[in-house]
Amino acid sequence: MADGRVHAFGDDVLGEHDAVALAGLVRAGEVSPAELAAAAAERARLVDAALSPVAFARYESPRLAPRGGDAPLHGVPTYLKDNVDLSGMPTGHGSAAFRPRPARRSAGFADQLLGTGLAVLGKTRLPEFGLNASTEYAAAEPVRNPWRTSHSPGASSGGAAALVAAGVVPIAHANDGGGSIRIPAACCGLVGLKPTRGRLVLNDQGRRLPIDLVTDGVLTRSVRDTAAFFAAAEQVHRSPELPPLGLVEGPGDRPLRVGLVLGSPLAEVDEETRRAVEDTALRLEAMGHRVEPAVLPFGAEFQRDFTLYWGYIAFLVAATGKLLLDRSFRAGRLDGLTSGLRSTFHREFLRTPGVLRRLRQTEHTYAGVFREHDVVLSPVLAHTAPPIGHLSPNVPFEELIQRLHRYVAFTPINNVTGAPGLALPTGSTAEGLPVGVHLSAAHGRERLLLELAFALEADRPWRRIQD
Repeated sequence: MADGRVHAFGDDVLGEHDAVALAGLVRAGEVSPAELAAAAAERARLVDAALSPVAFARYESPRLAPRGGDAPLHGVPTYLKDNVDLSGMPTGHGSAAFRPRPARRSAGFADQLLGTGLAVLGKTRLPEFGLNASTEYAAAEPVRNPWRTSHSPGASSGGAAALVAAGVVPIAHANDGGGSIRIPAACCGLVGLKPTRGRLVLNDQGRRLPIDLVTDGVLTRSVRDTAAFFAAAEQVHRSPELPPLGLVEGPGDRPLRVGLVLGSPLAEVDEETRRAVEDTALRLEAMGHRVEPAVLPFGAEFQRDFTLYWGYIAFLVAATGKLLLDRSFRAGRLDGLTSGLRSTFHREFLRTPGVLRRLRQTEHTYAGVFREHDVVLSPVLAHTAPPIGHLSPNVPFEELIQRLHRYVAFTPINNVTGAPGLALPTGSTAEGLPVGVHLSAAHGRERLLLELAFALEADRPWRRIQD
């Protein structure tokens, strides 16, 4: 297909508004939730052929929360990622290994998201069981990046990222088991906060694992939308184990110690990514923060351990799919990446006790970094968004896993430790693709990350696809 930039921004009721602005229009009676849903549905139809982001649509009857008009984001249209159950909608997990049927009950997080007032129009596509870092398939059309359709939008929340970046909706659900909020945010020029484990209702899949890697969240085009969502979600459910977050509305007022990480022992960082991080560091220094070199103490052993645990998840999918998903499930239909990860676990399963012990210890090691720094600034990814096909599940497994290791060299640390991480679109490539930078903090310190994000956005607003 022709390569180019694709978006749906126009002069309808959605305009160029973010979610906070749209919720304000609904409260003022200037627009109705039905009008917003209809406009979003029309925008989705405009970009669907070029981007293929939607797994399931229910445009004629969006799902609204019973809470009604007093919810902070009441009536703002959104999508749910197709690995979280919402009663009455099918959950396909991006896989051709079974036939999805409508869910009988909603996951706890789906109820929390609805409780913020968001109106769910349907489900977004993800790679098979969220295991890949690109939203591509063995035998189906990939999801494409709105900024350049020949390139990946990232994964596993690639469908959500494509819809938000293209202007179909201002906010969409995403979740993150190894970087899957932050990676598509970096690839598509969005804001993506992976919260502290337990900040939101625990993910139904993640809570079954010996180490829960998965946290839910959203992708947005503005920092205030991300902040507004988490404040609204906290009104529905607040973790008693974490400090309250509340509504963050702007930059903080004190200088911070920012640890600067430019490289990784796991992969070489490309020049355009490195430049985006260095430029962000200079901007933070100009704001009065102290930036100093830092090292993340995680190397090849962490990567090997994470890969085996990744394989363990693929093994569980294959072993339990018929019981937990659908009787139509056939492990032989799993794609090359899922099958390869499963085989890796089979070969090395005796390492599992040691892997679990070391991965659990990383939380203590990670905490040590924040005795010297308030925040760590690093790349999100080791290189910029790759072309479609580079991370296809049809690439021979050994080559594909090496490509993934050379790409996803930073984000899994926050999943294993449960700490928050935030991707921000502060850079761009020579050909116009977004480049994200990553901010990490200690457990429970999302407020610090959002305050820094507000400052960076105010200092230099993000590039807009419609410009």
